[in-house]
Amino acid sequence: MFESVELGQSIPKDEFKEQEAEIRAQLLELQRELREAKIATLIIVAGVEAAGKGDVVNRLNKWFDNRGIQTHAFWDETDEEKEHPEAWRFWKRMPARGSIGIMFGGWYWEPLSERAHGTITDQDLDETSRAISDHERMLSLDGMLIIKLWFHLSRRSHTKRIKKRYEIQKHIKGLPGEGTGVKAYDEYLAAAERCIRLTDSGECPWHLVESDDKWFRDYSVAQVLIPMMWQRLEEHRTREQHGQSQEPIISVDNQPLTILDRVDLTASLTRDKYTESLHRYKKELHELSWEMYDAKRSTIIVFEGWDAAGKGGAIRRMTSAIDARLFRSISVATPTDEERAQHYLWRFWRHVPRAGYMTIYDRSWYGRVLVERVEGYAPTNEWMRAYQEINTFEEQLVENGIVIIKFWLHISPEEQLRRFKEREEISWKQYKITEEDWRNREKWDEYKQAVKAMVEHTSTGHAPWSLIPANDKLFARIEVLKTVCQRLKQSLKKK
Repeated sequence: MFESVELGQSIPKDEFKEQEAEIRAQLLELQRELREAKIATLIIVAGVEAAGKGDVVNRLNKWFDNRGIQTHAFWDETDEEKEHPEAWRFWKRMPARGSIGIMFGGWYWEPLSERAHGTITDQDLDETSRAISDHERMLSLDGMLIIKLWFHLSRRSHTKRIKKRYEIQKHIKGLPGEGTGVKAYDEYLAAAERCIRLTDSGECPWHLVESDDKWFRDYSVAQVLIPMMWQRLEEHRTREQHGQSQEPIISVDNQPLTILDRVDLTASLTRDKYTESLHRYKKELHELSWEMYDAKRSTIIVFEGWDAAGKGGAIRRMTSAIDARLFRSISVATPTDEERAQHYLWRFWRHVPRAGYMTIYDRSWYGRVLVERVEGYAPTNEWMRAYQEINTFEEQLVENGIVIIKFWLHISPEEQLRRFKEREEISWKQYKITEEDWRNREKWDEYKQAVKAMVEHTSTGHAPWSLIPANDKLFARIEVLKTVCQRLKQSLKKK
């Protein structure tokens, strides 16, 4: 693989300088057009140590308008990052639509370094590489332009530069680097070749850059960036002219009977039994939440359900049992402009809790396959691929030790109508009812089929759905508390 960029190519400095002005003009114009088209661009800069990656990034900040660029390195992991899933630190730094992000190494830096030093196996690297490929494909399908640059040095040039660097920097302690010194060169390249082959895709191809000559190296980078940016803009213009191509909206879930029809809506509790159970489970949950904190186990609790199903009441009974310092409750509404500028999962990644803490979502990422599907806010191809994206997201959280508990609170159409009318009649409840609630009710059957598909596709062993009968609010609240306690106890036993 790498022999293709060990050809000894170079260009004179004067020739490079003659062309640099035109290169810069083209890149500035492309940056402007990408910004107007709201296309996010991510440039991943990777390669062997001493290949000049820092010099390249500095030049890119000179060529582009650096007010629209954010550069990120990942060699120094903070304490906060250590208490989150590995992907959290990358999601925090994703470029917004219309901006450019540059990542040194990105999600490749750590697995390649670990494989070069023998702390992970080839199988581990392969699994990570496939997960990276899926992740990049998801971002690409969402519209992000991902440009991956691998800077290569021949063994001779690498040895020469490493020795020179170490001589200059031998008195500087703690200097960050890939750890690909002379001894690790072969191991690093072997790991890189394996990873590159598994992550070199049509959507996100790798570009190998010969780096022995710095002028040829930087010129080669421009020859990658310009056509890729131009091509993405052409694709965008074509879609704008001819409209978004998407599959026709065909209902594939039109069976009259769904899993919701199996939920026993007659389940109820007496007030005395409710009071007794509420006291018991709140006391148990209070103790379990502190045990989770001591064990540094995080929890994410998702509440979905029909309008007026009692999500808010269930959340209040639960949070009243937990020390306020341990949880954060997120009410998910229409995305802000900042959130619209990112992949839809970004706004949920940013609220993933630190080790030992809890995040409660009142509505969640499932909006993509519920309201966005039914109301037509997301094209068919987007919400259909969201099932796998969500499963991957949740799997990443669980693999990091986070407990995910998902509730769908189910009521009958008749009970919903009764509660809607009650909200209209009682002054202190009127704020709870809106015109949107009534509009959503008219699409009950469509939402019912969307819920069926959601449960079928995303109720997994590591993150199952709990369907809660909620015609009786007292019964629903206790079921929620009991389920949370059971799941936390199971998690602590596994630990």
